[in-house]
Amino acid sequence: MGLALDLAATAGRDGDVPVGAVVVSPAGDVVGEGRNLREVLGDPTAHAEVVALRAAAATLGSWRLSGCTLVVTLEPCTMCAGAAVLARLDRIVYGAADPKAGAAGSLFDVVRDRRLNHRPEVVPGVLPDRCGALLLEFFGTHRAPR
Repeated sequence: MGLALDLAATAGRDGDVPVGAVVVSPAGDVVGEGRNLREVLGDPTAHAEVVALRAAAATLGSWRLSGCTLVVTLEPCTMCAGAAVLARLDRIVYGAADPKAGAAGSLFDVVRDRRLNHRPEVVPGVLPDRCGALLLEFFGTHRAPR
C-alpha cells in the first residue's frame, strides 16, 4: 500500500484525483503500477486500477492475472471492479471505502456477484486514514466551498 500511496500523491500533484494502484504477483513482486491519469491523458478510463492492470498484463504477457493481487488506495468503482473480475485477479486490497461510487462492497458489490464467473477476495480498510487523507486534502483544495 505504501507504493500505491506514493503513486496517489503523484496523481494529486498532477491535478488528478489522488488514487494509486499496484498489481502484485503471487511471488510478491510488483508487476504493474498505476495512478489516476484521467486529466493528464484526457482519458475517462485512465483510472489507477486500469492503468496498473494494463501494465501488469504487459509485464506478464497475459491478460489473465490469476494469482495476482490489486492493491489500491480507494475502493474500486464499477468499471475498475469489473476489470478486476475480468482480469481473474485473486484478490483486491483497498484503503479508503467509497460510499458514493465503490463497487467492492460499499455502494455496489460487483466483485462478489454470484452471477459472475470469477469472484476475487476483497480485503478492505488497509491504511484507510492515510488513503482517505490524500483525498480529503485534494478535494479541500480543488473544489469550491458551497
